Amino acid sequence: MRVSGRNVALVALGLLLVAGVAAWWTYNYEYVETERTLRPRGEASYNPLYALKLALQASGVDARSRQRLQLDEVPLGERDTVLVLSDPRTLSPADVDGLLDWVESGGHLLVRTPRLERGAATRTAALLDALRLRTLPKHECMPVARPPAAVNAKDTDGAGVPARLMFCGGTRFTMLAVEPLHAWGDLDSGYAYARLAHGEGTVDVLADFGFLTNGSLEQPTFAALARQLLQPGWKRGTVHLVYAADMPPLWRLLLEHAWMAWLPALLALVAWLWLRTQRFGPAVPPPEPARRALLEHVQASGEHLWRYGRASALYAAVREAFMARLRRRDPLAAALDGRAQAEAIAHRTGAPVADIERALQTPRPNDGADFRNRIARLLQLRQQL
Repeated sequence: MRVSGRNVALVALGLLLVAGVAAWWTYNYEYVETERTLRPRGEASYNPLYALKLALQASGVDARSRQRLQLDEVPLGERDTVLVLSDPRTLSPADVDGLLDWVESGGHLLVRTPRLERGAATRTAALLDALRLRTLPKHECMPVARPPAAVNAKDTDGAGVPARLMFCGGTRFTMLAVEPLHAWGDLDSGYAYARLAHGEGTVDVLADFGFLTNGSLEQPTFAALARQLLQPGWKRGTVHLVYAADMPPLWRLLLEHAWMAWLPALLALVAWLWLRTQRFGPAVPPPEPARRALLEHVQASGEHLWRYGRASALYAAVREAFMARLRRRDPLAAALDGRAQAEAIAHRTGAPVADIERALQTPRPNDGADFRNRIARLLQLRQQL
């Protein structure tokens, strides 16, 4: 095989071009590391206290999380801790009584004040009423560089952290003739935190629990404050994290979050029903009343023929109508004559042969009874074919 110098030059030039591109890419390419925050998966996607549960379990604390309080299914120990993340107004009277009785026996309860809604500023929670607390229409933020000295913070380290704003979306509260163990705030602007003694146990009331959620616990200040709040029952019992006590009913979730599925389905159903419904056009005129002129004309014609001795013509018309139907229903019987035909008709209709033969014969002249009998018999046989 002969190779030309031109082809060799083209191949060499192509290899040189590829080598140049590869050298340029290798020289200018740089490995860069980038971090991307992925969407939470599994329990972290629906449990805002998932990070707190993992942190407590990593610290050797028995922590469990669930949506509902479920006092009848999950008994609480005397040294347990219960944190109710949701609005306390969603707690039933039975749950409020059960929680207060449990706190009196030595439990530690953490709740927050309800968010003030437009037109519902005077609505309070039964749990806060039992603790003699009242909400205030204030949402002021509180700067904090280290957690307040609510308890002995020997196990925490809040020094050196930058100041951050807390309780910005929370509702302040005031206390009626109640002396708290620890508090954060004042009577004028309201309290953002208070620890109250109730029997042998304690109740911590906060304006907001936002610093305990998954995205906030990464801050050292918030983690230290969470550690101080859980100090009364630290490693003495189980920490129950109730994160969705105010979960709306299924129909509301479907109405708010599944409308992209049920709205097209509803429109398709309405369109199908519209296609299946009867169309309403212009009004149909009422039917004309039954006319008696034709029947009277036929009756008058028959009486005229009978009066002038033409009864045989009437009988012939009835017999021809009978034979026409017989030819359509039983051509073999119609082709026969005499008694054979009468027997074939009798076999089909079940009538006596003698009656059929009599009906097929022309009636006697001027004999009205015989004429009517044969006409009636032919009509009866015609219906039986």
